[in-house]
Amino acid sequence: MTMIDEAGTYSLAGRSVKRLGYGAMQLAGPGVFGPPHDPDQALAVLRAAIAAGVNHIDTSDFYGPHVTNRLIREALSPYPDDLLIVTKIGARRGEDASWLPAFEPDELARAVEDNLANLGLETLDVVNLRLMFDVHGPAEGSLAAPLKAIADLQRQGLVRHIGLSNITLAQFEEARDIAEIVGVQNQYNLAHRGDDALIDMLATKGIAYVPFFPLGGFSPLQSSALSHVAERLSATPMQVALAWLLQRAPNILLIPGTSSVAHLHENLAAASLTLPDEAVAELDAIG
Repeated sequence: MTMIDEAGTYSLAGRSVKRLGYGAMQLAGPGVFGPPHDPDQALAVLRAAIAAGVNHIDTSDFYGPHVTNRLIREALSPYPDDLLIVTKIGARRGEDASWLPAFEPDELARAVEDNLANLGLETLDVVNLRLMFDVHGPAEGSLAAPLKAIADLQRQGLVRHIGLSNITLAQFEEARDIAEIVGVQNQYNLAHRGDDALIDMLATKGIAYVPFFPLGGFSPLQSSALSHVAERLSATPMQVALAWLLQRAPNILLIPGTSSVAHLHENLAAASLTLPDEAVAELDAIG
């Protein structure tokens, strides 16, 4: 039994995955663009994650672009039988590192092909449709056309399961009439709590919720309450923030990212941290 087993498992795409996984975004260069400063370190982080028991890795071919998937393939292929690799499509990168929508059927098909080629796979386990009506957060708009295009790729056998990212509750409801949705990936953390109702609704349906930026993303979480709780528990603020997410709902799966082996192990140690009720109450007040 590894340390991260203490956080338990949850079903994603019909597979039992450990609730602490790994997000590969930070393996690319600055701004998630270009190659990493130290490719050997990036490979070491991926191998250390697997060695620590991680069986859920989140990636996308627009990280880099192409960088993180090629690193994953080099580090981990042939892949462990129990490893679930989740990728996302719906965006592309401009030459200036901008994030641009890529919703047309031919763009989505090309994105699936690129993910397959760079990961060295014949079928993608889970593909999340990343909505881009607003780059900075969920915004209303119909997802029917791009989702139908991905469902067509699913029928062709290129995609096994479909998830959604950067969505609203209304878009989730629209999506369920088009395809089976196995997971939702939105921004959510101690300080960014807009999805409370969505998380609880998904939990009643047995659908996984995967918060991105669980530690605040490009602007890390900072709070005196968080720091005080961490000090009392002899943990780091980031470990407390991850433990709070694990205790928030059973369907939450975490994919904290890092480009450091030491930081990876620090994040995974959150699996064994149990927050007492008074600490949870203090942390709840932050949001």
